[in-house]
Amino acid sequence: MSDARRIVESGYDSSAQRYLEWSARIPDDPRLRFLAELTDRLAGGARVLDLGCGAGVPCTARLAERHDVLGVDLSASQLDLARRNVPAARFEQGDMTALSFPDGSFDAVTAFYSVLHVPREAHGALFTRIAGWLRPGGWFLAALGCSELNGVEADWLGTPMFFSSHSPAENRRLLEAAGFTLVIDETVTMQEPEGPATFHWVLGEIR
Repeated sequence: MSDARRIVESGYDSSAQRYLEWSARIPDDPRLRFLAELTDRLAGGARVLDLGCGAGVPCTARLAERHDVLGVDLSASQLDLARRNVPAARFEQGDMTALSFPDGSFDAVTAFYSVLHVPREAHGALFTRIAGWLRPGGWFLAALGCSELNGVEADWLGTPMFFSSHSPAENRRLLEAAGFTLVIDETVTMQEPEGPATFHWVLGEIR
C-alpha cells in the first residue's frame, strides 16, 4: 500500500462523520448542479460507478434514485455510512487506481472531489482506465483539483490528508489524451468553512 493511499484511508476512517458534517456547511457546493448535467443525459437504469463515494450523500443517493449504482471508496468508515444512507446502491472498498472492470461496463463514472487524493502522476493512467470502463457514448463527471498541490496537509479536519492535482490545462490534456470529449470544462470557486476553494469541473464523453 502506498503512503498516499494509507494516509487517505486512515484519514477518512478517522474523520468520516466530521467530513460529512463539514461538507454540509458548504452553502454553495455545485455538486448537484453538475450532477444534473450528467443525469439529464442518462436513461433510467443506467449503470453508474461512483469513485470515492464517501458517505453516499448527496450524490450517490441522488444517482441511486433512478440508476444502478456501484460506489467505491478506500475508507471502511465512509462505506459504513454510505450503506446506511443509500441502501439502494451497492458498495465496495477499493483503491480507484487498482480497480478492474470489463470494457464497456458502465454508462457513467463519477468522481466528486476524489481524484485529488490520487498521486498526480497516476491521473493520466486513471483517466485511461475510466475511459475503457465506459461504453461508447458513456460519460465521466469529475471535480478535479486545479493547482500544483502535491503532498500531505498535516491537519485537515483533525487528521493528515494527502492531496494532489494539476492545472486545468493539464487536466484537460490528460482527459483528451484518454479519449474524452469535454462538454463541460469549468472552474468553480465555492466557500468552504475555512475559506474559498476552487475546483475544475469536467464532463467528458467517450465516443
